[in-house]
Amino acid sequence: MRVAAVQFKARKSDLASSRAALVSLAAEAAEGADLVVLPEMAATGYIFASAAEVAEVAEAPEGPTFQALSAVAARCGAWIVAGFPERAGSRLYNSALVIDPTGALASVYRKRLLFEADEHWATPGDSGYQRFETAAGAFGVGICMDLNDDRFLWWCARARLDAVAFPTNWLEQGVDVARYWALRMMGQQAALVAANTYGSEGEVAFAGRSCVLAGRTLLAMAPMEGDGVIRARLRTSRAG
Repeated sequence: MRVAAVQFKARKSDLASSRAALVSLAAEAAEGADLVVLPEMAATGYIFASAAEVAEVAEAPEGPTFQALSAVAARCGAWIVAGFPERAGSRLYNSALVIDPTGALASVYRKRLLFEADEHWATPGDSGYQRFETAAGAFGVGICMDLNDDRFLWWCARARLDAVAFPTNWLEQGVDVARYWALRMMGQQAALVAANTYGSEGEVAFAGRSCVLAGRTLLAMAPMEGDGVIRARLRTSRAG
């Protein structure tokens, strides 16, 4: 399975420009990839003072971010997983689009274990954990704090995944994030495809270092700063 992760910092002052830059990197990543992962709330940034602020940038699942990434998925024949703030009636969710290689919306995954920065606006996810079959292998989706949820890891182990698509906005806390993520994934068959942001939003700093981890083996890693694409090839029981 050929995987790619996009590291990206959203341009909150100009969301149209932010989305365009994200889509451009997604298109670069999707060339020759089976699965592409973008960060949590990838085009909008993560830190918002109120639910009203999030509501201003939230989208329905088939909104403009999906429309732009759908075209990339269909053109390149890749699965794309991208975090976004979802509007569903009166509720807001921290969610991820799952787009199939035809450009169709395969599913929306809603983050189950919220972080403190989500709690004042997001509803805990009710989508359930989901397994997606591809010609190259099977993957599931978890968003950021989900990796700290034993319920999620229990499900991953039993779902027999080849990869976990992991959109995140992991904070910089002075620790080796890859080592911590590897610790959480210990004993899992699946590789972790982590797409993170970097830099800061107000007083909150993010870790960068998007990576692909298979067990304790670091297959690819981005630096602490900067937009970019990392790639790796995972061994699975299927071709590709």
